[in-house]
Amino acid sequence: MTHREAETPLHRRGILFILSAPSGGGKSTLRKGLMATPDFVYSVSCTTRKPRPDEIDGEDYFFLTHAEFERRIAEGDFLEYARVHDHYYGTPRGVILEKLRAGVDVLVDIDTQGAAMIRANTHPEICDALADVFLMPPSLAELRRRLALRGTETEAQVTIRLRNAEAEMAQWREYRYTISGSIEEVLAGFRAIMKAERSVSRRLYLEK
Repeated sequence: MTHREAETPLHRRGILFILSAPSGGGKSTLRKGLMATPDFVYSVSCTTRKPRPDEIDGEDYFFLTHAEFERRIAEGDFLEYARVHDHYYGTPRGVILEKLRAGVDVLVDIDTQGAAMIRANTHPEICDALADVFLMPPSLAELRRRLALRGTETEAQVTIRLRNAEAEMAQWREYRYTISGSIEEVLAGFRAIMKAERSVSRRLYLEK
């Protein structure tokens, strides 16, 4: 079989994969596992919180001042944004649409509030591209243990995060997919979702 005979006439628009989980729920670990064999681009969010010691500006987040973030809100630069734990978080709009139009899949790691805003977006390209996944942690007790081990929050901050986590976990039915289990299980589950979504017929088109 020649190279040309092996080619497919089908082309595909990009998919916007959303990953949500409570603080300490394992999003970062899953994301790093997915990026070990990347066949997508990771959308780096913007935030006004201070970077943690191991975080790099432009790789983990774009770290902005409150004034910069609010200026960009006013200019309509965000696909979604929210104020969480007294800090802003937001997803830049332009680069995501650019990638989707080029047939490139995009992974966005956001909280439930941000995911709800994207679901409510009426832009046809966003609506068609969306595939949202909730990562369900084992329990609140396990979340408390993980947050305590992280050592980046006070006890009062941990209590707030756990209260918010309980509310976020109650929203799992709003997502198209929910995965849970060990890191190996959730990694395999997310990869299976990606494979299935890439074969959805409405996203495919024939080259003219």
